[in-house]
Amino acid sequence: MAEKRVSLPAKLINGGVAGLVGVTCVFPIDLAKTRLQNQQGAQVYKGLLDCLAKTVRSEGYFGCYRGAAVNLTLVTPEKAIKLAANDIFRQKLSKDGKLPLWGEMLAGCGAGTCQVVVTTPMEMLKIQLQDAGRLAAQRPAPTPAQAGAPGPSLVAAPPARPAFRTSATSITLDLLRTQGLAGLYRGAWATLFRDVPFSMIYFPLFANLNALGPRGVGASCQGDGNERAPFLQSFLSGCIAGSVAAVAVTPLDVIKTRLQTLQKGEGEDSYRGILDCIRRIISREGPSAFLKGATCRALVIAPLFGIAQGIYFLGVGEAVLESLGV
Repeated sequence: MAEKRVSLPAKLINGGVAGLVGVTCVFPIDLAKTRLQNQQGAQVYKGLLDCLAKTVRSEGYFGCYRGAAVNLTLVTPEKAIKLAANDIFRQKLSKDGKLPLWGEMLAGCGAGTCQVVVTTPMEMLKIQLQDAGRLAAQRPAPTPAQAGAPGPSLVAAPPARPAFRTSATSITLDLLRTQGLAGLYRGAWATLFRDVPFSMIYFPLFANLNALGPRGVGASCQGDGNERAPFLQSFLSGCIAGSVAAVAVTPLDVIKTRLQTLQKGEGEDSYRGILDCIRRIISREGPSAFLKGATCRALVIAPLFGIAQGIYFLGVGEAVLESLGV
């Protein structure tokens, strides 16, 4: 049977569409993950549901999507680079249509490395916007005297509204002005150490799960085979591989989040680097702190990559190019 490959433009479209749809669906959980991971002393939130409930109560429903604009803007190139790079590396490393495990892991490593160019500034900006509500919730509510007027209702007024007005544009300009381009790439090594292992786990695991069961005619999202699995199998393979990889690298994600957070709450540690971050977390919070947000990450990543495989299966990119006559 002749091999059918997915063109690079189609891969980029598929990755971009998958990122947009996925982020829109799971962003509130990602916001909760960031806030839970950044908690050090005062426990503002007891868990995922408590975090989401308090966010909606204090910031409104759209408070759960604070920082989503950054993600939606940059997730298209990020996911497109990640998925397309993995496909390209797999094709280059394949011999006679077969790819050994070491080749799958090397392709995943290459994909994770390529995406860091976009992922680091995206995560840097997103984290500041997501964490603003947590920092505001830690500040004491103003007393009637401080508010300038009597009345018990003023005591419960939402604190620190200015923190919510912080925009990605103002953060970017401030970082560029004070630290240069390096400011946007703060935590780049931590991001690399998270994304490379994630891709090395995810892509080989997905490929092997997706290879199980019946096959049909078509192009897989890997672009290196002449048959593809049924839609449900590809979707579930993406979800399972994504959740396993996400939980496995959660400690690295905690370190990255802590390093990239510019503003700290009262009594919270700042870190000089990856090793200093690891040492302080172990000494002050214990090893269990490295698993903060693990459930949230699984709930975010699983559907993200399940949707990505679904988009590839449906051939959205190919349909778009065909409609444009390309």
